[in-house]
Order: sequence, then structure tokens, then C-alpha cells
Amino acid sequence: MSWIFLICAGAFEVVGVTGLNMIRQKKTVLTFSVFILGLAASFTFLSLAMQSLPMGTAYAIWTGIGTVGSGLVGILFYEESKSWKRLLFMAMVLSAAVGLKLIG
Repeated sequence: MSWIFLICAGAFEVVGVTGLNMIRQKKTVLTFSVFILGLAASFTFLSLAMQSLPMGTAYAIWTGIGTVGSGLVGILFYEESKSWKRLLFMAMVLSAAVGLKLIG
């Protein structure tokens, strides 16, 4: 169950960061709500996951999901760069997080 919590934490991290970008574009109650609720849910699920997962592993996976997920949202919805170098480094972030899990 802790891995499901961790995946949810990463997904809500992406929601929170997307909300932050929405605030940058337009300051409304909705955009602030997306930001605050996304991050609150992210930290809640992260704390639940860390009850049975090592801190280093949980944090690495959480940040990896947040980093790559936010990058993909930027590419898909905000016309950010799709360069092969950017995609390569996103893949490296994911592989590092998986590597930490495999050796830990």
C-alpha cells in the first residue's frame, strides 16, 4: 500500500506544481486552490508512504515523479521544449530513482 501512497504523492505533487504555474498565469481562487490542495495531498500521501518506506527511497521516488511529471505537463499543455536532451535528462531522473530502489 505504501507504494500506492507514494505514486499518489507524486501525482499530487504534479497537480500542485501545475497549480503554481496556473497562479503565474492568472490569480484566482481556483488556481490557488489547485496549488494548495495539490501540495497538501502530496505531503499527506508522502507521509503515509514514509511510514513503511525508507526516507531516502520515498523522497527520491516522490521528487522523480514530480520532476518528470511536471516536465511532461509542461511539454503537453504549456508548449515547453520537447528537445531530445530534455527528454534524456527526464529519463535519467527516472532511472536514478529506480536505481535507488533496486540497490536499497
